[in-house]
Formats: sequence, C-alpha cells, structure tokens
Amino acid sequence: MAAIICGSLAFDSIMTFEGRFAEQILPDQLHILNVSFLVPALRRDFGGCAGNIAYSLKALGGTPLPLATLGSDGTDYLHRLKGLGISTEFVRQIDDAYTAQAMIMTDRDNNQITAFHPGAMMQAHVTRIPARGDAKLGIISPDGRDAMLQHAEQFKAADIPFVFDPGQGLPMFDGRELAALVEQATWVTVNDYEGKMLCDRTGSSCAELSRRLKGLIVTLGAEGSEVWIDGEKTLVPPVPAQAVVDPTGCGDAYRGALLFGLEQGWSLARCAALGNRLGSLKIANRGPQNYQVTAETLTV
Repeated sequence: MAAIICGSLAFDSIMTFEGRFAEQILPDQLHILNVSFLVPALRRDFGGCAGNIAYSLKALGGTPLPLATLGSDGTDYLHRLKGLGISTEFVRQIDDAYTAQAMIMTDRDNNQITAFHPGAMMQAHVTRIPARGDAKLGIISPDGRDAMLQHAEQFKAADIPFVFDPGQGLPMFDGRELAALVEQATWVTVNDYEGKMLCDRTGSSCAELSRRLKGLIVTLGAEGSEVWIDGEKTLVPPVPAQAVVDPTGCGDAYRGALLFGLEQGWSLARCAALGNRLGSLKIANRGPQNYQVTAETLTV
C-alpha cells in the first residue's frame, strides 16, 4: 500500500539562539517591537512537511508518494528523494519560483520563531491527486491554500481515506472551510495549540469533532498524545527522549508513523504510540530528516 503525501518540500535554514526569547521581548513594548537575535549556529536542511513525513514513513518501511512542487533551485532535493528510494513521480519542478524556504530560529527552551516563503508551493494545486491503484491512503499537510482545499475534494471524490493535518496552515481557513475539510477527512491530527484554534473556529469541541471522523489525534509534545474516538479520549503516554536537541520536524515524524500504522491496520492508539516514539527519536537529532529508525523503534 502506498500513501500520497500532499504538502511542502522546503529548505530549512535553522538557527540557534542561545538565550530565551522571553528575555528579549518586552510585553509592554510589543507595539514597537524591534529585536535582533545573535545566532552563532546556522545550518541548512532538507525539510517541508511532505518531505519530512515521506522520510519518516520510508524509514519505517512504508511507501510514500510525495505530491509537491519544487522551484528552480530544487534539483538537489530531487536527488535527495531518489537517493532515499522515495518516488518523485508526483513531484513537479517549476522554473519561475524558488523552492519554499523556512527560516527557523530556536531558543534554549525550544521555543521557535519561523518565517516562511512559500515560493513554488503556491503552485501545488496544479497537480491533481493521481489515480493509482496502490494508493489507498493519503494525508494533507500544510501546503498552498488552494492545494489543500482542492486535494481534499479530490481525495474524497477518489474515495481515498486521508488524514487532515492543517498544521501551520490552519489560520488560512475560516470556520466554515475548516468544518468542510473535517467532513471530507477520515482522520484529523493537530497539536494542542492547533486543536484549540480548530475548536474555536469550527465552534465544536474535540469530542464533537471526533464523532464526525474515525479519529482525532492531538499531540501534546513531551506529554504524549490524546486520541479521540466517538467522543471518548484516550491519553497515550509519551516516550522520554534521550536528549532534547532540535524540535524541528517532530510533528512530521509523528505523522509518518501515523500513516505507517494506518497502513498496517493498527488501532489509532497504537499508531499514536509509534508517533510518540518517532517524535522522541527525532528530537534527539538535529534536522528534520537526520534520525535513524531501527527494528526496536517498531516495538509498540
């Protein structure tokens, strides 16, 4: 079984601020905010939600099919995916835009400030969900607004069950649009902050949303995950990390695990347990695609 992964392919410029943002930002001066952070450490990684999720799913032994768009500077990313054994059949490269770029700054408490240039991602809607016999599952992760709306409709029309993962793209949609996306989806996954925003905008609680789906997953970082099914909540305990090094891409690692578990026909709680394990593994490594999965990882 293959999983179609809709979302961004991006280059991540990751910077480390050795202090705390809270110590540099004065709450009573936000109306004239003008701050500068010295970032001694800087590196560039392959990233983007579709790329990170595909990396996680492939590392676990699944078959990811990223459906995404690269810019004129994206040739290295194409080579990267092919080198990992990930299909680029549905990765389109365009000449008149840059590949999406994320500039991510992390402080000593693992708080993050991100600036994102969408670039070629804004053309992602041009590529349609393919009719491919082995594609039995999908996910919509943060992408261009039109792409997220249209791909949800196309998944639904093709009768392909999919996970709706709005992530950082959630603020692009109003309550009516979010409610429609939830109705089209089979599962929804959000972090706790996104979950609150989703509930506020749709006017529905997590319990109510879960009754319209096969399940709602709310990730809680170091506190584990909540799995909501038919209005009932189950807390899936966390897996302690060996080290807390870099949170970038932890949510995407989790979502790759979710897809793998769904491919195997696991319960949603077992999928979440593997997601917690992958998130814990990823946070101990720098970069969103640099951790290694072993057979022990799958023991959940």
